[in-house]
Amino acid sequence: MATILAIETSSEMASCALLRGERVYFRESSGVRTHSQAVLPMIQELLAEAGIVLRDCDAIAYGAGPGSFTGVRTACGIAQGLGFGAGLPLLPVVTLDAMALACRERHGADDVLTVLDARMNEVYWAQYRFEGGQPVAVLPPALSAPDAVAPAGPARACGNGFAAYAEAFAGKAFADGADGEIMPHAVQIAQLGRVAFAAGHAVPAAQAQPLYLRNKVAYTKAEREVMKAAQA
Repeated sequence: MATILAIETSSEMASCALLRGERVYFRESSGVRTHSQAVLPMIQELLAEAGIVLRDCDAIAYGAGPGSFTGVRTACGIAQGLGFGAGLPLLPVVTLDAMALACRERHGADDVLTVLDARMNEVYWAQYRFEGGQPVAVLPPALSAPDAVAPAGPARACGNGFAAYAEAFAGKAFADGADGEIMPHAVQIAQLGRVAFAAGHAVPAAQAQPLYLRNKVAYTKAEREVMKAAQA
């Protein structure tokens, strides 16, 4: 089985994972302002724990988005830098796909609705049906107002969008019991990355791109402070 290093920074939780054989190693770090500083030390810890070096990996997976504009750029940029340096291909993984897999792993659901807070009174969302243990998009990732979320049939709901816009989702049957703790995580990015690698979907580092669903960028206060400090 392929050894996959994964990076996920599309939300306020940064995570890294290493999938090697049947074992998965991971690290987490909270606080969007520290993502760029936290990722590389976490990767070094994972490689040391597994007793390998970066070149022993087969590919680097990353959360391509949708998500925080700064966050998805961070994951893609770090993955590209590591890919160039170690001569490894990259595996862009949709963050909502990873959320769907996490929801299935926790709740055993075959049908999953993922709703991620996109700020600016909007959400990123998608609906999935699991086939052969893998998420297949019934409704592909979209950006809309919370009250425009319309699943195609029953589905287990998850994501922080439900708590962020509780009033908009109040009274909607599909929102009942939504698991707001499920967010994009590098463990599922690595798992989906391994499947993509086996299917021949790896790309050269130069071709890796983030997935944006919005042209207008919404920055958090913490993100604005990071950018101001970087400019200074």
